[in-house]
Amino acid sequence: MIYVDLQQEFSNPALLERAAQFTLESESSDLGADLTIVLTDDDQLRRLNRDYLGVDAPTDVLSFPAGEEDPETGVRYLGDILISIPRAKRQAEAAGHPLEAEAQLLVVHGVLHLLGHDHAEADEKARMWRAQAEVMSKLGLGHIQIQES
Repeated sequence: MIYVDLQQEFSNPALLERAAQFTLESESSDLGADLTIVLTDDDQLRRLNRDYLGVDAPTDVLSFPAGEEDPETGVRYLGDILISIPRAKRQAEAAGHPLEAEAQLLVVHGVLHLLGHDHAEADEKARMWRAQAEVMSKLGLGHIQIQES
């Protein structure tokens, strides 16, 4: 199950669930696994970025893999994805596309991290960006990409 925690207003949370589901399907991952998407603000992402990654700056998305199994149900819990909606909105405006598209991109990016993808090294980044582009195309958003500074 995909849970969406709306700490910030968002017009269509079902789009985010769909983006997560498409990513799991694309990666042939356990479709019965659970994960949580938290829509929050810059302050929370900045605190988490500082506390867990040592970077005292806001960011758009953070993923916290869990990889645990519920002892009662046996369902695997992949982890949490937190998205700063204010930051996503600014990025969407700068890129000239809707917030809903940007948020879906950030969900895809976050789920890929939960599944073990990374972009610290060039070869890892190339694999992750290919996987991301594939899912975004399936969502009909192939033109939406991570804007790197």
